[in-house]
Amino acid sequence: MIRTVLALLFFFTTQLNAETMKLAVTTSFNNSGLSDVLLPVIQEDIGLEVQLLIVGTGQAIRLGEAGDVDAILVHSKPAEEAFLAAGHGTHRREIMYNDFVLIGPAADPAKIKGSDTTVDALQLIAGAQSPFVSRGDDSGTHKKELSLWKASSLDPAAFGPWYKAVGAGMGASLNTASGLDAYIMADRASWLNFGNKAGLELLFAGDPVLFNQYAYLPVNPERHPHVNTDAAAALENWLVSDKAAQLINDYKINGEALFVFNAKP
Repeated sequence: MIRTVLALLFFFTTQLNAETMKLAVTTSFNNSGLSDVLLPVIQEDIGLEVQLLIVGTGQAIRLGEAGDVDAILVHSKPAEEAFLAAGHGTHRREIMYNDFVLIGPAADPAKIKGSDTTVDALQLIAGAQSPFVSRGDDSGTHKKELSLWKASSLDPAAFGPWYKAVGAGMGASLNTASGLDAYIMADRASWLNFGNKAGLELLFAGDPVLFNQYAYLPVNPERHPHVNTDAAAALENWLVSDKAAQLINDYKINGEALFVFNAKP
């Protein structure tokens, strides 16, 4: 009994004394399930409790600009570079990558399976006016999707009702696509961890333009002196460590890796 009480006291004291930081992350990263693997190990290894704010990349960047978080982990390089150029972050550190994929009904009414390029696939979807779900939330995935429509010489603003911008995170958007039997672009990790696939399948992948890099950007203390720069640095050091590399590379669903660690020392 005494041992149990002492153990509980030690646990609660440790929790009270644990250093905390706020990290804005994308819904796609959170939906992958990787955060559930990493966060307990981070707290055990370096005594840091990382509090996640789970939003799209656009909102994560706005949280960083406002100084509402200590760092951001996002996946839209042009937006990240603009964040740094405006002085909101100190630097950009690449951590890991996966890829975007095109999901759609198993029957593939637009016939995108076997397309040579992403542009070809999107042009087929638009030509057939097959239902397509867009996140429509200024996330990294949404930004990438819009850039790919532009590369396809197509403008979603001119699309008809077959194009549905839902303004939601990756999981909710996939649920919508599942319910509508629609096409959607998703990151591979979210797709693999998605439990409501119904009649959807991965129909197109492998085009180099679908590369999806995640990067870590600490918020600039010169703009926001209250940010926890020590904690942000400690987390960055852990994220580029051999331990992080092993956990990230070993994280799999049904034998398939969700991310590839590529942080440089």
